[in-house]
Amino acid sequence: MQPASYRLESTWQPDGGPNGSFSFTLFNLSDEALSGFSLVYTSLTRVIDPKACGNATFLRRDANFHEFAPPAGVTVGVGQSWTFTVSGLHRPARHCTDGAKSAYLTLASGKHVSVAVSDLLLEGRVSEPPPVLLPEGKLDLPFALQPWPAEINAKPGEGFPVVLYPAVGCSFEEQRAVSTAISHFRRLFESAHVPFSLSSSVQGRSLRFVSNAAIAKEGYLLAFSSDEISLSYSNAAGRQYGLTSLAQLLHGARSSPGKFRFPNAGTISDGPRYGWRGCHLDVSRQFYPVADVTRLIDIIAWLKLNIFHWHLSDDEAWRLEIRAYPALTTAGVLRGPDEPILPQLGNGAEPVGGFYSQDDVKAIVAHARSLSVEVIPEIDIPGHNAATLVAVPELTDGQEAPESYHSVQGYANNALNPAVPFTYQFLENVFDEMVELFPSAYIHIGGDEVADGSWLASPLAKKLMEEEGISGTFALQSYFLKRIKEMLTARGRKLAGWNEVAHGGGVGATDTLLMAWENPKVGIELAREGYDVVMTPGQAYYLDMVQAEAFQEPGASWAGTVPPAHTYGYEAEGDFPEELKDRMRGVQACIWSEHFLSRGYFNRLVFPRLPAIAEAAWTPKAAKDWQRFAAIVPLSPSL
Repeated sequence: MQPASYRLESTWQPDGGPNGSFSFTLFNLSDEALSGFSLVYTSLTRVIDPKACGNATFLRRDANFHEFAPPAGVTVGVGQSWTFTVSGLHRPARHCTDGAKSAYLTLASGKHVSVAVSDLLLEGRVSEPPPVLLPEGKLDLPFALQPWPAEINAKPGEGFPVVLYPAVGCSFEEQRAVSTAISHFRRLFESAHVPFSLSSSVQGRSLRFVSNAAIAKEGYLLAFSSDEISLSYSNAAGRQYGLTSLAQLLHGARSSPGKFRFPNAGTISDGPRYGWRGCHLDVSRQFYPVADVTRLIDIIAWLKLNIFHWHLSDDEAWRLEIRAYPALTTAGVLRGPDEPILPQLGNGAEPVGGFYSQDDVKAIVAHARSLSVEVIPEIDIPGHNAATLVAVPELTDGQEAPESYHSVQGYANNALNPAVPFTYQFLENVFDEMVELFPSAYIHIGGDEVADGSWLASPLAKKLMEEEGISGTFALQSYFLKRIKEMLTARGRKLAGWNEVAHGGGVGATDTLLMAWENPKVGIELAREGYDVVMTPGQAYYLDMVQAEAFQEPGASWAGTVPPAHTYGYEAEGDFPEELKDRMRGVQACIWSEHFLSRGYFNRLVFPRLPAIAEAAWTPKAAKDWQRFAAIVPLSPSL
């Protein structure tokens, strides 16, 4: 890799403006003087007062894209620098990832040149060592199980079997389940000793399968003796979870024999606390290759989660191939200086794209199904559609005033218009293709963060509201979502969405599942309205949140500081009245990708909090133990 020709360094200071100010310095490390240029950087800390900058001219902003020019006549010589300040910020910077995420120069010739970006510094502060997020932990029972089982009455043995192998007489399906478990383990732990074999071994222990309809769905029973293990189950998922527990036990005993043991007597009787045990991934802000998606699904299955919520569209890109509208995955994914969508959230001079073909989707769905994971696709509507509207401009009301409203992320006029007839034809065609790709019971339609004031400058929307006798953004959103639910019902699918789906009158509660993300109380309110609810509050289960208050900690902070101990200890049922608890379907982790510019950031923020949520989803409250969890979770695989 060539050394950087230009570097942008920045500092945030708490004074200089209502929300503090940035000081940026561009260093010219090239062999030529620099003049007649502009500088672009992307940042989640946006400029809202374009005049509040010093030694620079603000040129334009589009959400997180910012462009500035130096004063006329400025030349930055070889080895010299240019410094400017920005104080008209929409919020203070609280963490190192609140600064510039990427940058580039547009030269006088029109050429775009990458600029290296340094970490954001806080004026007057020294970078402290990262905090210790996990204690060493303590084990009452020396077993490497995650999540911890519902009931365990097993005794540790001395040593461990080399492998576990199917006993004589097991069925073809049981043999195939062991083979699947072998492949699953090998993908997660490429250099570790695989715990299973299809062939018998004198150094191993036989595994007898027992189909037992009396065992609850997804549950299993393991019984250990010195010469045999029996695995009882009632369905394929329970059999898989039993095999996964055996793999965890043997892997722990082999990799850390001084800490973990393998049982030689007793039982493990297990089953999940909740039916919905989810993990969400936002692939719009950052694109994840198919290999990364399938590895995350492998990790989800290892943790006995059963839902992969795939967030496939947002303002920044539409990632799902829809053959009826090829522009969605050409114009709707390309971000770059001269592309239909400007750089956002880490993009620079080089264009970036990426989408999932329908063949990719089929392979990922099949992979997940083989591990008892259901893929729930999400296309986010009506808000969060800046990329969609760039790709399919026929979806706009051509008479609507531009920039008549902005989303909370700073996007102008980014919501599909309920009064444009083509909106419904477009979505009918999209859903027709989605139901062929995704056999899931639910399709998630988003429904979140539509800006109050959306569509009110649209003549078509005004006319529709008059005809329907409704007023305001959220009543119009409710009208729109009711039509969407009818589309899904006609296709044999149920509607899932974020908690704002209930705004403005919402949609019918029957066969509707809503995710409470804004705060824990929202879930109780939705349950009172008759909705089934999945709890995924940002204050505990959003894995992009910072884990400590120190400035150098990466991540978002709008929901506060979320250390692993808080995520683990949080009880999603909270203050749910007893009569409403049956409305709570389960819990879900959410991986929003604005801050995940590297695998290092991903793993630092997602783990160990994803395993913590998995334990909250599976393990009974009375059986949870933070010290035990901390002792076991370092064995978890990461991306």
